[in-house]
Amino acid sequence: MRTRTDQITAHDGTFDVHVWLPESGSGPGILLVQEIYGVGPYIEKVAAELAGRGYVVAAPDLFWRLHPHWQGEHTPEGTKVALDLASGFDFAQGVADCALTVGHLKAMPEVRGGVGALGFCLGGSIDYMLATQVELAAVLSFYGSAVPDATGLMEQISAPLLLVFGGQDPYITRDRVAVVEQAVKDRPNVVMHVAEEAGHAFHNSEAPMFHHRAAAERVWEVALAFLDEHLPVRS
Repeated sequence: MRTRTDQITAHDGTFDVHVWLPESGSGPGILLVQEIYGVGPYIEKVAAELAGRGYVVAAPDLFWRLHPHWQGEHTPEGTKVALDLASGFDFAQGVADCALTVGHLKAMPEVRGGVGALGFCLGGSIDYMLATQVELAAVLSFYGSAVPDATGLMEQISAPLLLVFGGQDPYITRDRVAVVEQAVKDRPNVVMHVAEEAGHAFHNSEAPMFHHRAAAERVWEVALAFLDEHLPVRS
């Protein structure tokens, strides 16, 4: 696996995109969208695993307008600092930056076989909204807090969509998750998985206060099977 940092030019400046390449040198592309902790150890771990499975992964530095190369600490104190920083984040600009990153991926000679998106927390909200604007082969949204209030936009998403939530999430309460469950009932392109025993950010193995190992392992297998079906790596 090789890594590099590319630059993408937006209307108001240039931001970094961290890229992981598989050993084969090419494969389907995945836009990997960060949590409020930035492109840090957790996102790097996910990216490395996906690259190990044959994907070309690109994670944009979405907080570049606020604090370039931000990496928050996975502690209660670090979470407060990250939330304070994220309060100044322009969500629409973040979606636009991700759209530019998808375009960058699609133009990369190393990308063959389509482009999908995977996002966690903030990233789960962003890639859900992105899917209403950009053509993608697969979209995976983990506990996106914006999703329950934006179910009316789901009809604009034609891509295969996996929505993941925790049943014990204090930030996205179970009644809000139920709103999403109701909205996806008649949508054949949408798969929803609720880890009833888990809370918010339960897949984040770098955050002991959130991580739920059993739920994370089970749901990650669901996510990988979803990718295998809709964004397969060809030998």
